[in-house]
Amino acid sequence: MKLSLRTEYALRALMTLAEAPNQALLRIQAIAERQRIPKRFLEQILNDLRSGGLVESRRGVSGGYRLARPAHTITVREVIQQFEPAGTTAGRAGSATDAATPEEEALRDLWSRASAAMLAVFEKETLASLCQRAAELRRMRGEPMDYVI
Repeated sequence: MKLSLRTEYALRALMTLAEAPNQALLRIQAIAERQRIPKRFLEQILNDLRSGGLVESRRGVSGGYRLARPAHTITVREVIQQFEPAGTTAGRAGSATDAATPEEEALRDLWSRASAAMLAVFEKETLASLCQRAAELRRMRGEPMDYVI
């Protein structure tokens, strides 16, 4: 399974929001620069995340974006399901309506089991756990841990 760039950008933007101290509002420009995401593309993604109830926005001089819920309650699966078409996590071995050979049916079963296993992993993984892993990687690389708004 390969996720779209849109889904990856959404996850990276959400992680940046999750890492903001005290749920500070972050401007699009700050998120775009930190994650190296084109600003125009990020605007569309954040709008979709807002529509999906994952982020909140505030307009104006002191406006920006922040998570709508605590990071430990937002699963990777939620984000994937918002941005990926249904069935993306499954492999392709003919449709269920085709007259399938035993080999095709065996492959369908394999793709189905693999998809279920992936979705189970994505359901257990939260933004908070991803941020924790990113922090560990920063420490291992000797990168600064401070977050600058």
